[in-house]
Amino acid sequence: MAETSMLQIFEQDGITNVEFVETNILDEICISRIGDELSSVVERKACPKVILNFKNVHALSSSALGMLITVNTKIGDKNGKLVLASLDGPIRDVFRITKLDKAFSICDTLADAMGSVRK
Repeated sequence: MAETSMLQIFEQDGITNVEFVETNILDEICISRIGDELSSVVERKACPKVILNFKNVHALSSSALGMLITVNTKIGDKNGKLVLASLDGPIRDVFRITKLDKAFSICDTLADAMGSVRK
């Protein structure tokens, strides 16, 4: 039986918009699968432009943050750009407290992220 995707992926104008299926990104198996799917997205593009839309996410673990750092590095190695969108409430606080808001490009809305990733 095929595993269901942990992500919804939409392509538009050379930009990959990724939405998370899971609302809580906490367990290691889930994080590993998401990391594998994101790596696959990055590997398919010469210069990936990726938006991670957190509109459905309510919680994520420190391991999830580590996976996002790895994905950000892979995209940077290919001279691409990663933008995070729609980080609200506690998720936004996690990025601020860990100072990862300085390491990632973060936009309030998907529309702002689309504009940012094109630059």
